[in-house]
Amino acid sequence: MRILYGVQGTGHGHINRAKVIIPILQQYADVEVLLSGYNFNLDLDINFKRRGISLTYNSRGGIDLFDTAISIKPIQLMQDIQSVPANDYDFVISDFEPITAWAARFSDTKCIALSHQASFLSEKTPRPEKRSPFAEGVLRYFAPCDFYFGTHYREYDDFIESPILREEILQLMPTLGEHVTVYLPAYSTEFLTQIFYQVPDVKWDIFSPGCEYPQTAGNVSIFPIGNETFLKSLESSLGLLCSAGFEGPSEAMFLNKKLMVLPIDNQYEQLCNAAAVKELGGEVVLKVTDSFVHQLKNWIEHGKNLELKSVCNVKDLALKVLSAGTSL
Repeated sequence: MRILYGVQGTGHGHINRAKVIIPILQQYADVEVLLSGYNFNLDLDINFKRRGISLTYNSRGGIDLFDTAISIKPIQLMQDIQSVPANDYDFVISDFEPITAWAARFSDTKCIALSHQASFLSEKTPRPEKRSPFAEGVLRYFAPCDFYFGTHYREYDDFIESPILREEILQLMPTLGEHVTVYLPAYSTEFLTQIFYQVPDVKWDIFSPGCEYPQTAGNVSIFPIGNETFLKSLESSLGLLCSAGFEGPSEAMFLNKKLMVLPIDNQYEQLCNAAAVKELGGEVVLKVTDSFVHQLKNWIEHGKNLELKSVCNVKDLALKVLSAGTSL
């Protein structure tokens, strides 16, 4: 059995999910991998690398729509889709990866979605108060598939699985420390530092893609992005302050931490995640205003420690995917 697995290199969630499930799928089938986008890399053997579509961020927590739009090369995108030999495979798996999904659609090859985004095809998953019909359409048609497996904080529907967590998280032994772990790459460290100085009773560990070496000033420490250092900080933190992506909040809940999320502007999926976090008792800040320092202090004092009810049994999920692929 030959499978093509499409991974978006635009977020840690896509990357880490692939690292967990691809080796298990490879125990049962010949799996080749296509990576698209240019934000992150995948530490697995890559058979195809394509430009894809990546997001550009500004320094104040939002997607830069103009820079993102001009970075899309439509002719290159179509050429990339046409270059993928999807009909050489028994079926395709797409983690919200558009090139493999559309290559499968054009070649009449069956495609299975395995992604967090697939969970939003259910009306039972939480949504923000104001829905975006355009964004809902993007979630449905950006990477269209024939069958869907979604992941979310809860199993809101019968095709939705619990979060897929990497082994490094599952092996942690969480303790309650005196610092907050911060991962807000859409904000500049200078902007964040000036805010955290105003909450001097708490230590803040900021992990920044722009940091080259660790540095500390007062109650704020800034670290380069590094898996081991981040995990050590998160393991012993009192809470996680991050954007409303899927992976970070899932890991914080698994470790029974306080959680505050700041959804990235113009990112509808993150608004949906934030709605779910709020339902589960986490803190959501939609916009950083003059009251943000007060919100931070209140969260530290009164914030709820969250938990996951369950995590995904990845081997069982892999077998479900293989069964679905052979029956399509």
